[in-house]
Amino acid sequence: MKKLSFILAPFAIIYGGIIALRNLLFDLKIFPNIMPQIPSIGIGNLNVGGTGKSVLVDYLITYFKQKKNPLVISRGYKRKTRGVIIANDKSSALTIGDEPYQFFSKHKIDVIVCEKRKDGLNILMQKNLKPDVIIFDDLMQHRYVTPHCLVITTSFNQIFFDDHLLPLGRLREQASLVKRANIILVTKCPDVLSIKDQLKIKHKINPKNYQKVFFTKVLYGKNIINKKNKKSLTKLKFPFLLITGIANSDHLVSFLKNKSLSFEHLKYSNHYNFSLSDIKKIKQKKQSKIILTTEKDYGRLEPYFNSNELFYLPIEMVFFTKKKEDEFILFLEKNIRMV
Repeated sequence: MKKLSFILAPFAIIYGGIIALRNLLFDLKIFPNIMPQIPSIGIGNLNVGGTGKSVLVDYLITYFKQKKNPLVISRGYKRKTRGVIIANDKSSALTIGDEPYQFFSKHKIDVIVCEKRKDGLNILMQKNLKPDVIIFDDLMQHRYVTPHCLVITTSFNQIFFDDHLLPLGRLREQASLVKRANIILVTKCPDVLSIKDQLKIKHKINPKNYQKVFFTKVLYGKNIINKKNKKSLTKLKFPFLLITGIANSDHLVSFLKNKSLSFEHLKYSNHYNFSLSDIKKIKQKKQSKIILTTEKDYGRLEPYFNSNELFYLPIEMVFFTKKKEDEFILFLEKNIRMV
């Protein structure tokens, strides 16, 4: 391990130098960036994948659509198309990406995918879309657009201050660049996390005066569902097949095992686009009539299975107390000037 670190360290130094230079050019305004005229929230991370960005986006959509008109702009990672696309009834996980498709199909809101978020803003004006708030998915490294409020997610089991730059670690940027965030959200915390432990983590993060740190955990649904059916999770007494194509499935696997459920796990890479041979393998491996997957993977697998066999387990982000959730929302809305 030490030998590998010794080999990778020079590459991490070179990568870090490139990232530092790029950010300096943005800070000096040599590379231009714009701030939307509409209240906006950017969601991002310093670590590579698995920090709960999409669950946070889902949470924000759910909150804002109760009283506002939210719109999501995303890259549409690993979609089979290019350019700017506004999601519509003919869209799929392949045409707009698995996460944007999840947001669109679940919430029926406007979703735009584009390689350059600035292009998304342009099409928004051209099509006369009138959102009250824009949510930018995965914006941390895309500095051509500056949101009114930047939220960085970092997983409890791999908080950014304990990590190293790629390829030595999993950091996309130097940990010090957390200073660009307004909110640091520690996600996927254990169900019980003492105030003392929270304060220890806050001390290590060492937030600036303009920043706030919040802690959240994951809550899984009591039922597995699809677009037509739902079944109680506790009634899955027979073996089933679990399929995941997410950055980190450990939390989900541990949850299911703690429920004493019997299953075989087929693990694929993040945002994996399933081929026909993959689907054939899955159908051959199927131990029962039930295939369980994540909500994000469901959009990519849905075309190949019927509603009696393919289900997903809903997931949501929750705060430890209602008081902390209210504090988060108030701070967020103040930053985007909605209160």
